[in-house]
Amino acid sequence: MDTLAIRTDNLTRTYRKPKKGWFRKKSTAPAEFVALAGVSLEVHPGELFGLLGPNGAGKTTLIKILTTLLAPTSGGAWVDGVDVVANPEAVRPRINMVSGGESSGYGILNVRENLWLFSRIYGVPGADVKARTDRLLEVVGLTDKATSRVSHLSTGQRQKMNFCRGFLTDPKILFLDEPTLGLDVTSARAIRVFIKEWMKEKPDRTMLLTTHYMAEADELCDRLAIIDKGKVLACDTPANLKRRVQKYPIFEMSLSPGADGAVADLHHVPGVHQATKTETPTTAELKVSLADESAIGAVVQRVIQAGGKILTLKKVEPTLEDVFIELVGHGLADEAK
Repeated sequence: MDTLAIRTDNLTRTYRKPKKGWFRKKSTAPAEFVALAGVSLEVHPGELFGLLGPNGAGKTTLIKILTTLLAPTSGGAWVDGVDVVANPEAVRPRINMVSGGESSGYGILNVRENLWLFSRIYGVPGADVKARTDRLLEVVGLTDKATSRVSHLSTGQRQKMNFCRGFLTDPKILFLDEPTLGLDVTSARAIRVFIKEWMKEKPDRTMLLTTHYMAEADELCDRLAIIDKGKVLACDTPANLKRRVQKYPIFEMSLSPGADGAVADLHHVPGVHQATKTETPTTAELKVSLADESAIGAVVQRVIQAGGKILTLKKVEPTLEDVFIELVGHGLADEAK
């Protein structure tokens, strides 16, 4: 059996409020907060694995444990087969991490100098540093800022430099904690394209990604875990997760007015699970769920035979947002309200 890239077994982490003292203000916060409540996950080598969850779900706590920055309260965690608690020194050379919104780097140094420093700390061969740096700066659009001091960069530009720093060391396992947070649409798209290319270059590279952008997770991730209140609620491929909320494929048609018998006829078409029709002043909206997707051809034929004129036809696809709402109870956008 191949060594798993990442494995956690009933991992827990509890934060305890410091004891009351003369130097601490009175707090109404609970004495304990459970950030992780028995998380068990397996990530295979070469997999791009995603974590989705609301703020406070435990995503960042999990990543901090896996990257040896935080000790678990109980349970176990292994990265590339190495126990992160018992042997953190062996874990660190194999990994790297990028956190969205992280303010890292030395302000007195410029971008290229910062990246050179981090690469040398990680032991990247000097001959590789310049080529990797040039490529990464071009990907994120920072080539013209290579000689600018970090203290003079905008928040988004510093985030781009952090992204470069994470990939510069060519880690075997990379942790990305909301890497496109605060970036413009064009930069975020370029980063997603690069991530997919980077993963394809070496089949054994592994990435664990957290993001608040559902479309980003759907586009990039081989599998996803949805967590809330420190617990894993579901773990599967994006396609399988979306099937949770839509058992039957659904098609919507806009018809010209008339064809009153179309819906009644459709109930007799093999493969049709349900059909409903809604009239508007100018069109009739027909929604059909199919037990067998191939039945859509027979549905179209029956509608035409019943006198209906099809104006539009589209398949309604569920989204990860639909899955998230079903499991968590609200969407990520609702957190800001």
